[in-house]
Formats: sequence, C-alpha cells, structure tokens
Amino acid sequence: MALRRTVTWIVLVALLVLVAGATLALGRLGIGPAEVFAWLGGDAPTRVAFVLERLRGPRLVVALCAGAALGMAGWLFQGPLRNPLASPDIIGVTAGAGAGAVLCQLLTPTVPVQVGAVVGALAAVTLTYLATGTGFRSPARMVLAGIGVAGLSLAVVQLVVAIVLRDRAMALVGYLTGSLNARDPGHALLAVIALVVGFPITWLVAERVRVLELGDDLASGLGAPPGASRTALIGLGVFWCAVAVSVAGPVAFVALAAPQIARRLVGIPGELVATALVGALLLSAADLAVQQAPLVSGLPVGVLTAGLGGIYLGGVLATSFRRANR
Repeated sequence: MALRRTVTWIVLVALLVLVAGATLALGRLGIGPAEVFAWLGGDAPTRVAFVLERLRGPRLVVALCAGAALGMAGWLFQGPLRNPLASPDIIGVTAGAGAGAVLCQLLTPTVPVQVGAVVGALAAVTLTYLATGTGFRSPARMVLAGIGVAGLSLAVVQLVVAIVLRDRAMALVGYLTGSLNARDPGHALLAVIALVVGFPITWLVAERVRVLELGDDLASGLGAPPGASRTALIGLGVFWCAVAVSVAGPVAFVALAAPQIARRLVGIPGELVATALVGALLLSAADLAVQQAPLVSGLPVGVLTAGLGGIYLGGVLATSFRRANR
C-alpha cells in the first residue's frame, strides 16, 4: 500500500510537470522545448523571453493556481457536508461569484472585481442553503436548489451584459464561461499570493474537515462544534471559489471532480495536497487541450470543462441512484 501511494504521488507530480512543460513549449510562435530550456537557463532571446514571461507563463501559473483553488474549494464543501455533489459549481456558488463580479464592475467600477466575486459567492451559497429547506442533507434538493440559484445568477449576468455592458459583452462572455485567454502577470501574481496566504490556513483546518466527515455527533464529542465548524469551512471554500473566479472565471467540473479523484488515488491521509494537485492538473490539462486539440482549439477552457462536468455528474448521479435502489 505504501509503495502504491508513493508511485501515485510520483505519477501525479510527473503528469503535472509534463503538462506544464507542454504548455510552455507547444504553440504556433516557433518556441519549442529547446527554447524553453534556454529560457530556464537564462540564455533565451528577447522574443522568447517575452512570450514565455508575458503570455504562456502567466497563463500556466493562473491555470495551476486556479485549478488548485477550485480543487480545495470542492474539498471544503464536500467534506463538511458529507456529499460528493456539494461542489461550488453544482450548488450555484461559482455562478453567483460570476454574477457578483459583473455587478461589481457595473455598480462600483473602482472596487476590485475580487470583492464582487466573494460577495456573489456568499450570496449564492446562502440562497442555496435556504432554498433546500433542510440545509444540505438531501442531495436531490441541493442539486435542484443549486440549479435554480445558478439560473438566477445567469439571468442577472445576461441582463447586465445585454442592457448595460453591451460594449464589453464579448469579453464578459468569455470570462463568464471560464477562460484563461489574455492572462497577464498581474493575474498570475494575484493567484500566487492567494495560494501562498490561503493554503497554510486550509492546511491548519484540514483535520476539522475529516472530523466532520465522521458525523455531527462524533464531531461534537471530539470538540468540533458542527455548526460553527461547517460554517467556517464553507466560508473558506467560498474564498477559494472567489479566488478562482476572479482570475479565470467560473470554470466548471474541477471543484466537483478533483476531491473525489484525489481520494481514490491517495486515500484520506494527504488528500488536501492531492486535491490541490489534481485540480491544478485538470485545469492545466484542459487548457492545454483547448490550445492544441483540433476539435476544441481556441475555445474558452470552461466550455471543455463544462462538458466533462456534465458527463461526470451524470455518472455520479447514476451511481447514487443504483446504490439507493439496492
């Protein structure tokens, strides 16, 4: 078992390095692996350095950081709520964050868009919680309420874009789909700062997530008040969701799938780090695909992840129904 876990970690890191290298080395600008190695050694021409430092590099950094943030957001929702469907994109949080970001640009252009994303995410998770009538105990009600909140958020976005922000409609449509196009060093710096500040905090509360997964009664007996702990952890999950939305838009699927994939790969010990790595791998690999694969080349990365997310969600729901009918 220990050998299997070690091999799994090595393969996971190797895949992440491979995808990162391919993102930097592949493209239509005549920059390949040799130029990337020269750049890493500090001996690259100005043109190569510009492309890697101003175009491909920031895009890769944002993909890695946003993917890790989405993975941790999903983990902080699914664990405390003990529900594999309780991810930010399913219960409307990412859509709410996108709506909050758009409204922030409309109502208070001087306020950073990240503030709007946080407020929108908090509003969405609150509405979803209230709309279920039973908290997040019923997966079916949670999914239906989340779809409703996501639809409401989408309606708000469409209204704002169509009536008020028509001159910026195309840029907003790409952002609200989830896109890594035109990411610059500013986006990359923001994502890195958020990860450096937020990950240690998430690491410190990781044990509380595992305690809540055991059930409310046992959590209370172990000194973890379920209500307060769950609220704090979901609040941290909203933070991670807002970080990802602010730099990459409301990308679907990653927050839903990364925690479950990580747990299957490495088990419970170490799953926080594994979840972050899997999230980073999923988003960076999807972005590499939309840059290079003929069928999806040029599309916003959110289009591809949304399609994958629909397939994954269908599989999860089918499995849940089969288990319930046994």
